[in-house]
Amino acid sequence: MSLFDLVFGCSHQRCSFPITVKGKLRRSVAASVTGTYVVCLDCGREFPYDWTEMKLVRSKPQSSPAPSPIAIAPGRKAA
Repeated sequence: MSLFDLVFGCSHQRCSFPITVKGKLRRSVAASVTGTYVVCLDCGREFPYDWTEMKLVRSKPQSSPAPSPIAIAPGRKAA
């Protein structure tokens, strides 16, 4: 890994051929999205791959919903 990768991160330009996982026992997080994934040959990170679009699937950052207020049962006081 170069100093550039340490400072700015990996660009994931060199990836493996898409790998399709059969069965649910050994499915990684990346493969659980589409069933197929690729691996960056430089850093080893796995990414979901979409065969129909023929590209990596970038998962969008999930925004956490606002916490809902805790419901208090009737006749009880909040602590």
